[in-house]
Amino acid sequence: MNYAGHFSIMNYSKLILLNSSILTEFGTYQYDRISHAKAKELLHECKTGRCAVESVIGHQPTADLLSEILDFPVSVSRSEFHQAVGDLALVFRLKRRLQEFKVLNTEEMKNIGYEFGLLRRLS
Repeated sequence: MNYAGHFSIMNYSKLILLNSSILTEFGTYQYDRISHAKAKELLHECKTGRCAVESVIGHQPTADLLSEILDFPVSVSRSEFHQAVGDLALVFRLKRRLQEFKVLNTEEMKNIGYEFGLLRRLS
């Protein structure tokens, strides 16, 4: 089910781009599926200066695909991330688990399929 509630990016100071729905701190979270269109809309709202966007996407092909499908420049970063209350995470998730040590190119990721989620740390 897609996230259908009314949602404002203005309530958040930072939007983090993740390629895994990982919980980086103890706390209470909410994780909702959102549409491709909503993911793109949130990024473009941030682009207008309402919040900062930080990528912790660790592989170049994933960053390239996200840049293409979201029409937003996504950089590669293997920095460690700890989600704080007030941080909103946009999660890119492949629809199938990969073989160990397998790194896909953009076409392979498109063929597998993907979806987006919003991960919010509530407390």
